[in-house]
Amino acid sequence: MTITDTDDYRVGLDMTTVAQISEAMAEHGDRYLERIFTPGELAACSTDRGLAMESLAARWAAKEAVIKVLRPTEQRPEWRSIEVRQLEGGACAIALSGMAETMAADAGITGMSLSLTHEGPYAAAIVLAVCGNRPTSNGETNA
Repeated sequence: MTITDTDDYRVGLDMTTVAQISEAMAEHGDRYLERIFTPGELAACSTDRGLAMESLAARWAAKEAVIKVLRPTEQRPEWRSIEVRQLEGGACAIALSGMAETMAADAGITGMSLSLTHEGPYAAAIVLAVCGNRPTSNGETNA
């Protein structure tokens, strides 16, 4: 059996500890939060007791999983150009902008599905990207 990469989909997975995010926030404060997370993400993670670190950690893992799906070869997109948005009912989705959106379009990514989890000291995310038409070197698309 030959193992090959597929052009139909891409998968990204990342896992982190809640402590890693808490430590980064303690060390860098608001500067860290504003560089990594969008206002919408921070609002979604806000509780009466402050920020829910496990939810922030899951969003960090989602951003890393998206980076794995985008497969940058040179410059990486800004963290805030990858946003986790909470949908009605509690599910989450990925919204891309700027360089992340451009990279996804160049890769022919037509959609992404996201699953987040956190349990105890860990948080993780998996992203499945579906690839459709991709531009070729002569400007045409292939499916």
